Amino acid sequence: MSVLQHLPLGRFIEAASRGSRQTKQTVQVSFIVMLLMAAMALFSANVNAEVPNAVPPEGTYSGIHVEQPIEFPHDTHADINEINCMYCHTYARRSKVAGIPPTSKCMGCHSVIATDKPRIQKLTEYWENKQPPLWNKVHDVPDFVHFTHEKHIKRFVIDNEDLEVENVSEVCAFCHGEVKKMTVADKVKPLTMGFCQRCHQANDGPSDCWHCHK
Repeated sequence: MSVLQHLPLGRFIEAASRGSRQTKQTVQVSFIVMLLMAAMALFSANVNAEVPNAVPPEGTYSGIHVEQPIEFPHDTHADINEINCMYCHTYARRSKVAGIPPTSKCMGCHSVIATDKPRIQKLTEYWENKQPPLWNKVHDVPDFVHFTHEKHIKRFVIDNEDLEVENVSEVCAFCHGEVKKMTVADKVKPLTMGFCQRCHQANDGPSDCWHCHK
């Protein structure tokens, strides 16, 4: 008897070498499944152990500052004036993306409020020229990652009857950080696979590959 037969992998190899075509295909599929399971187990162990790019105090991720054409003060709107995040980011509850509010949404207030502020005057100039400000994207995920705001908002806001409306910003802060304490929004969370999986584990989210990678 071959030494290989004492090992699970050896049995696969021996069976594949002497079996029928159908048997060989079955063995090949089983072997691939074994490799995938081993890889997932290894990844899960690493995630549970330490995530070096997690936010402090668990890691050292320091964030990324993104310049914008107009310094939009999130703290003034979301904290001081207690404006719900979804008042401006209306697509979050029904779409993959949260969406950048159109200039008309801003001008609904700022055609009469704080019109003497330089940034509002700049915004008004964009509005009058019928040109939207060229906002720079702050938060993004790779093309092979399927993320939708709608499902997360439904899970943590719409289906959570005990959540007060003013605390919606705390749900958004899971991934975006405390935006209500920022002026220009910066990327303060790493949004890596490990970051997402840790949240899924803590909140009973799906853990299979196909939910996020389609």
